[in-house]
Amino acid sequence: MTEKNHCGWGKCFFVWVMIYAMKPYEHWIVKRKRRLFKMVEGNVLEIGPGSGTNLIYLSKNIQWSGIEPNIFFHRYIIEKANKLGRKITLKMGRAEKLSLADASVDAVVGTLVLCSVSEIQSVLLEIIRVLKPGGRFYFIEHVAAPSGSWLSLLQSAVRPAWQYLFDGCQSNTRTLEEIKDAGFSKVIYEEFQAPIPVVSPHISGFAEK
Repeated sequence: MTEKNHCGWGKCFFVWVMIYAMKPYEHWIVKRKRRLFKMVEGNVLEIGPGSGTNLIYLSKNIQWSGIEPNIFFHRYIIEKANKLGRKITLKMGRAEKLSLADASVDAVVGTLVLCSVSEIQSVLLEIIRVLKPGGRFYFIEHVAAPSGSWLSLLQSAVRPAWQYLFDGCQSNTRTLEEIKDAGFSKVIYEEFQAPIPVVSPHISGFAEK
């Protein structure tokens, strides 16, 4: 059986988690996503859109394109777009090297994705590169717990298994510090606790070029 029609245990499990097991989380975070994504406009790139969950929050007036490295999510994204009556552009690829021209998009969207990239600074530099001056990177991400806390110790302990089970997701990534250090002109964010064991600390906001 080839990869064309069989995704393997790991990738199948992750697809199932994001589509079904994450439903309570997606219901919980609806208001926050609505508030954040109502600001998104223009030519928009979403990195790691997964099953297309965020499409419902984004204006139909935007021009949406997505880069999703997991081919087994693609049919769900296309189905979601069809149900919403949206025209989209969807490509395979990785956020570490975007196949877009410099200063070509008004906004980049990413939710729960920076935890699983191989080189987070490479991704953030690519986001800055493709954004137009004044463009924004909108994000919702889980972050490492404060150093020395019991949750920080737990995150470090479970990281190898967590990364294996959830398609490369790292439970203790210091995502906020990485975004602040990337070279954006400003970073506006809020921190909050999410109802997900291990990766409860979250941030949401935008970084502007």
